[in-house]
Amino acid sequence: MLCRAALSPLVRSPGWCFVLPPHAIAAISRFYIPHHNQRLRNESIRYWSNIPFITMPLSRAHGKSFAHRSELKHAKRIVVKLGSAVVTRGDECGLALGRLASIVEQVSMLQNQGREMMIVTSGAVAFGKQRLRHEILLSQSVRQALHSGQSQLKDMAIPVLEARACAAAGQSGLMALYEAMFTQYSICAAQVISVKDNDSLAARLAVEMKTDLLIVLSDVEGLFDSPPGSDDAKLIDIFYPGDQQSVTFGTKSRVGMGGMEAKVKAALWALQGGTSVVIANGTHPKISGHVITDIVEGKKVGTFFSEVKPAGPTVEQQGEMSRAGGRTLAALQPEQRAEIIYRLADLLTDQREEILLANKKDLEEAENKGRLALPLLKRLSLSTSKLNSLAIGLRQIAASSQDSVGRIIRRTRIAKDLELEQVTVPIGVLLVIFESRPDCLPQVSALAIASGNGLLLKGGKEAAYSNQILHHLTQEALSIHGVKDAVQLVNTREEVEDLCRLDKLIDLIIPRGSSQLVRNIQKAAKGIPVMGHSEGICHVYVDTDASVEKVTRIIRDSKCEYPAACNALETLLIHRDLLRTPLFDQIIDMLRVEQVKIHAGPKFASYLTFSPSEVKSLRTEYGDLECCIEVVDSVQEAVEHIHKYGSSHTDVIVTENEKTAEFFLQHVDSACVFWNASTRFSDGYRFGLGAEVGISTSRIHARGPVGIEGLLTTKWLLRGNNHVVSDFSEHGSMKYLHESLPLPQRNTN
Repeated sequence: MLCRAALSPLVRSPGWCFVLPPHAIAAISRFYIPHHNQRLRNESIRYWSNIPFITMPLSRAHGKSFAHRSELKHAKRIVVKLGSAVVTRGDECGLALGRLASIVEQVSMLQNQGREMMIVTSGAVAFGKQRLRHEILLSQSVRQALHSGQSQLKDMAIPVLEARACAAAGQSGLMALYEAMFTQYSICAAQVISVKDNDSLAARLAVEMKTDLLIVLSDVEGLFDSPPGSDDAKLIDIFYPGDQQSVTFGTKSRVGMGGMEAKVKAALWALQGGTSVVIANGTHPKISGHVITDIVEGKKVGTFFSEVKPAGPTVEQQGEMSRAGGRTLAALQPEQRAEIIYRLADLLTDQREEILLANKKDLEEAENKGRLALPLLKRLSLSTSKLNSLAIGLRQIAASSQDSVGRIIRRTRIAKDLELEQVTVPIGVLLVIFESRPDCLPQVSALAIASGNGLLLKGGKEAAYSNQILHHLTQEALSIHGVKDAVQLVNTREEVEDLCRLDKLIDLIIPRGSSQLVRNIQKAAKGIPVMGHSEGICHVYVDTDASVEKVTRIIRDSKCEYPAACNALETLLIHRDLLRTPLFDQIIDMLRVEQVKIHAGPKFASYLTFSPSEVKSLRTEYGDLECCIEVVDSVQEAVEHIHKYGSSHTDVIVTENEKTAEFFLQHVDSACVFWNASTRFSDGYRFGLGAEVGISTSRIHARGPVGIEGLLTTKWLLRGNNHVVSDFSEHGSMKYLHESLPLPQRNTN
């Protein structure tokens, strides 16, 4: 136990962590509040609603609380409050040691990073209850135990233990346990005596010690707008002062002194004093092992209390708006959806000056800050020709999407007067995350509109001005049929990882950007399907029967036309018999003229006396004027190389031998496989899809460039006339027919 004089200098040392157990004899103010706050001891208890709350003057001068979650990573001094349900076992007798060990590990890690950590902890009652029960059982005479019988001994009546007695018996043991656990991380733990209410204590400590962050761990995910477990209860991501009227509080937890209402009052009071607050779940087995560190890293965990209310809707509200708008969009007539897309195409050309002006701002900021490589700057740049191409592609989408939604793809007569149809329907709400490419926004929007899907768009900061004007034009086009909310641009400071957790709002995530972005999303999206490709390692195989005229043209276009694209050539496979031939020399000369840096594969390097730098990995996506050259002995070996080192994106064979070409086309297991054509044809616009939401290398319903068809799923419609399954039983009156029926004629206009 530390006195006030010892606490003040030591709290700044990263080698100390302070633990404050409950139910002590003396008030905490007696030990650490400065003498000029002596009047605090006699201050009365303030009541909010029916929750008592011990108050004190707000004497802090260290600044305001953080406005956004992303700023929590800058928190230097942190209080972690552990509720009774967090540290107590399910039987309320003893501590949840595994959970407690995880918390100690997280706190220790943050402490050793140089942060100043304090814990306000419950647990003395549970610890003492376990100790006293054990003592009571041992104190019973052996004769009484034997007389009761072994089976009855387990059910032996134990008197109801008073909480204060349990706390008195358990407090020293709880502190010893913490001290032993923190010692494993070379951290000294010191004790400060507490008052009765841990919620008010935590807030009081946080304000008086001028902490940056208060983390309140409970047995629920955070603050809900109604009692957790009720049908319509929704987790509140960010809670603002004044929002109390929108919340209905339930009963307190099974253990502990206070409920959620007490936590909210304490949180708001700490927020008023300049300390940021997060209420989160400290008991969930899948997240409790990293909940504290996740919060400090700014991840979307629990309920964040903020004094800064954003002007626009939250991302959760945007998701709900997008779903409702998407359903209305899907209910429109095909001609109406097409009309929206035609209107957007017209706006791209009519408003080109405003679009290019906004894009110029993005380019200037990116160049001034120097945060984008040249290939990404090219992706960021818009031009009149790009906008014209976009408009053409959008008109293709509008023309080809007339019967996409609601198209019957199967009809079956199950029995007399019982007919089944399988029809196409939208997937739901799409989240498309894209980097540096503002032209992606109208393309994806048009495909979502044509397929009747709601859409959430998350663009990179580097294209903020371009995305804003393009989204404005998209909503203007949607407004002609009253579905403006169907397409939403996420402008809040949401991290991609946090968006990937919104499994109740998002049905499919489509990443468009670097391979690292895609990998991060695939890792983060545990409950939402991800459609895309993590890498674009595309191959061109030059066969012995390749045409001299075709080879250099196809390789130049595949590698040099747009080296930053995911469908650009990265590895050139050459048949061994072509080495030291005029064709090989022409290929090398062309690459040198185009200033392509060559890396040698292991087999190619072994043939050369003086070779280019040997490649570090055959699984490399360069995304620039670089490529790897490797040698193979046959088309079979080329196929095996592609399967081993490729990414199932796009692979090409150059040959005049039809039999060899067909072998390659049939055996290469990639989304796109070409014969005598550039890898760059792997594109939704070039495939005649109008545009694409991305290129998928997954083995699901959509592979390669994904257009409208890839954004649809199906549902079954059964039309009967008083049919029941019991009529089809062994002794029933009806029999299954399962007759295939003709499909209605598709509209090909």
